[in-house]
Amino acid sequence: MESINSPTVRIARSSARHPWRAIIGWLVFVALCLAVGSAVGTNSARTADYRVGEAGRAEAMAADGQLERRSAEQVLISAAPPGTALDASAATAAARDLTARMARLPEVAEVAAPVRSADGRILVVEVTLKGEERDAKNKVDTLTAQTAAVQQAHPELLLQETGSPSISKGVDEQRGDDLALSEKITLPVTLLTLLVVFGSLTMAAVPLLLALSSIAAAVGLSMVASHVSPDTGVGTNVILMIGLAVGVDYTLFYLKREREERARSGGRLSSEALVELAAATSGRAVVVSGFAVVASTATLYLASDVIFSSLATGTVVVVLVAMASSLTALPALLTVLGRRAERRASRRAERGKPSRRTREDSGRGDRAWTVLLRPAARHPLATLCVSVLALLALVVPLAGLQITEMSRDTHSREIPAMRVYDRLNEAFPEQRVTHQIVVRAEAAQADEVTEAFAALTRLTDDDPLFTGTPRVRTSADRRVSTLELRVPYLGNSDQAYDSLDHLRHEYLPKTVGRVAGAEYGVSGDVARYADYPAHQNGKLPLVLGALLLVTFLMTLYAFRSVVLGLLGVALNLLSAAAALGLLVLVFQHTWAEGLLDFHSTGSIGSRVPLFLFVILFGLSMDYQVFVVSRIREAVLAGTPTRQAVLDGVRRSASVVTSAAVVMTTVFVSFVFLHIIEMKQIGFVLAAAVLLDAFVVRILILPSAMLLLGERSWWPGRAARPVKPAASTAPSGIRSSV
Repeated sequence: MESINSPTVRIARSSARHPWRAIIGWLVFVALCLAVGSAVGTNSARTADYRVGEAGRAEAMAADGQLERRSAEQVLISAAPPGTALDASAATAAARDLTARMARLPEVAEVAAPVRSADGRILVVEVTLKGEERDAKNKVDTLTAQTAAVQQAHPELLLQETGSPSISKGVDEQRGDDLALSEKITLPVTLLTLLVVFGSLTMAAVPLLLALSSIAAAVGLSMVASHVSPDTGVGTNVILMIGLAVGVDYTLFYLKREREERARSGGRLSSEALVELAAATSGRAVVVSGFAVVASTATLYLASDVIFSSLATGTVVVVLVAMASSLTALPALLTVLGRRAERRASRRAERGKPSRRTREDSGRGDRAWTVLLRPAARHPLATLCVSVLALLALVVPLAGLQITEMSRDTHSREIPAMRVYDRLNEAFPEQRVTHQIVVRAEAAQADEVTEAFAALTRLTDDDPLFTGTPRVRTSADRRVSTLELRVPYLGNSDQAYDSLDHLRHEYLPKTVGRVAGAEYGVSGDVARYADYPAHQNGKLPLVLGALLLVTFLMTLYAFRSVVLGLLGVALNLLSAAAALGLLVLVFQHTWAEGLLDFHSTGSIGSRVPLFLFVILFGLSMDYQVFVVSRIREAVLAGTPTRQAVLDGVRRSASVVTSAAVVMTTVFVSFVFLHIIEMKQIGFVLAAAVLLDAFVVRILILPSAMLLLGERSWWPGRAARPVKPAASTAPSGIRSSV
């Protein structure tokens, strides 16, 4: 149990003594976070922040020569309805009108000449935008307005617009709709779960309201934090997902312990004393597990990737805020509600009515968990072996894990721009993929670079993986040159990746590579898709090594046990690997497509495995700290380790299960999203939490600790026994009798 003079207990004591001041202070804090965040705004990541690998270096060189790729929109002009013969004169007139309108826009850098498809049914006009790629989606509305105006002037034709900016805008809109759907699913189910746990609407609403207020404060603070670590647009997603999960969990741990102590005290302790007892036990667990999540998540910064940094920032901020709410606002709310319950009990006593029994009095829950714990209690070795083998069976599919960057081609076809994108690719296969070769050399070598480009073009002319007429550009200072080569295959196809390999490993060394002192590289969508997973794979050992070390050190700090530290690392690795194997089994194959409404890419998103390991290691510490804290608390009170393990797991099982159900509900709601990578993250986290709560904490952990016995606390015992905490009111808090 935490010392009564520890910061956790002192904060709770202050909140309990002045509850309304603490509640109002929390609401003011949330409002200030939102106000400050709105005032400073969000610092969004720029194009340069995403550069990794050879593609990133090539893009940086192109930017130095002001030859960087610019975003473009394509407007398709066809007959209405599609598929019928196109009136050439009407299409030409519409293209001329569109070109004139687009060229007048300040956002537009260039409007290309119209190009007709091979079958003559579609005319396409490409509009190149000024500025950064990341800003282009904010300019789409202006362009679509002009397209709509031309459509209105030419009703006999069909004008449709697509391109990276309009697709990005469509993805953002779909993500917003998905988040709204997620909230509609998650909030009612979470409230219902809490209602079942507490049997009181008021008590069920407390965790949910505190979690939502924590999310609101975290959103505001994340805007401020974005000026240190740029936001990539995924921060709100992760704040909602993690914030609701840990916010409810931390409050649930605290609430359940307060109710348990209230039932145990039989009315002998005041609400303030009960809150202080909860702070000294579950409050400490919240702090330790919260900092464990923060420390684990912080290892994502080692990946040197702007998206992971954005995910880490959102997670760290919302976890810290959720911790703060559970240590300040929650004790105050519990005191207010407790005093109200005391007044009701007093009035009932005056009228001669018996006090209401709480759920903790019945013991029915304990009996149910006693049954579930029976295999571990009676046959720990067999239970451990069977459980571990079952999880290892789920790990087997990991042998076939395929990691790819989820490209534009994987987006949902419910986005209108994606359906137009498909029409564009079908009608103009030669424009599907563009590789940009960038060369930086001395200005005096510009002619030599041009000759190398000519030699490279001769090689690609004989390769069926390439098509079209190459485009060469040279910077004003003649130091940077680019060559654009087209590939008639989709960006996520094997042929597109083969063409990149041919360029990098065969054609470029034979041509550009012979220009003395020249730097060169290949960029483009396919190069990005290839380099990003490679970059992550290179960082994976560093991040995982740091993650394992952090997990071990946090467990060692919490329980002063090397054995428990190693056991925690092993169990986290096992549950994470099993969940990832299950993800491979579901998402790399087609059998679950109809069930979960997705189109299998035959691969797993490149960010999913690392995000899973980091987040799950942190969240698993919630359960690890809470369960083992109860066990250690019993040992400190003089209970033998064997009995302490069974009692600790049984007493914490209901709250761990409730927390797991809430977390699973939050994560499962993300399976209903359209973005395939978010589906995979939601599924794998939900699976991991269920495995961790119901297999690891109920079967494997107690079996292992029963087999280890007193060795669980090596290099020493848990600690010297102390007087049980529940029987006496903490110092400085009056008794109610």
